[in-house]
Amino acid sequence: MEFQNYFPIWNKLTPVQQNQILGSLVIRKAEKGTVIHNGSMDCTGLLLVKSGQLRAYILSEEGREITIYRLFERDMCLFSASCMMRSIQFDITIAAEKDTDLWIIPVEVYQSIMAESAPLANYTNEIMASRFSDVMWLIEQIMWKSLDRRIAAFLLEEASIEGTDTLKITHEIMANHLGSPREVITRMLKYFQNEGMVRLSRGTIAITDAEKLEEVCEA
Repeated sequence: MEFQNYFPIWNKLTPVQQNQILGSLVIRKAEKGTVIHNGSMDCTGLLLVKSGQLRAYILSEEGREITIYRLFERDMCLFSASCMMRSIQFDITIAAEKDTDLWIIPVEVYQSIMAESAPLANYTNEIMASRFSDVMWLIEQIMWKSLDRRIAAFLLEEASIEGTDTLKITHEIMANHLGSPREVITRMLKYFQNEGMVRLSRGTIAITDAEKLEEVCEA
């Protein structure tokens, strides 16, 4: 499928605007682990995911990561165009969690069209509001939810994304997603294993009792 089928307001743009975008698009393949955008110094452009999976995260001065949201097929990323949003005061890194095909829309092209297209401006505002909702949700999780509930929720979400209860994920990767030291994640997972909720092996976490995990989330 072509870009037109992935961009939700394509038919609300004029033919001239459509040609501007098509004439400037950059097609990119990013292998798993590739950093696509790295902080405010890197104005990559706006990303539209064709297939695959991206992760947006922030990095502390101590080098600790925490995931703020993920991007899947048809999702648009604005924070990779940080130079377009001067008021953003934190740096976001975008990396490929899986092999990913995506389009990049240059910032100058997007901005020029947005200045004259109300539908594109509204669409951009909707994405921005959604992303900030993700950030506020994350803050709420960190402030008000215990780590065991966050880990249980993460495992269930990961199982839903991957379509399997056997997750090929390390404790280090989980720690990066949740912004917690790896040793703490390991201790909590061992507790989950002792309670019969998961089975741990090298590089793999198998969910053995999803109902118990759901009970932890709701506790």
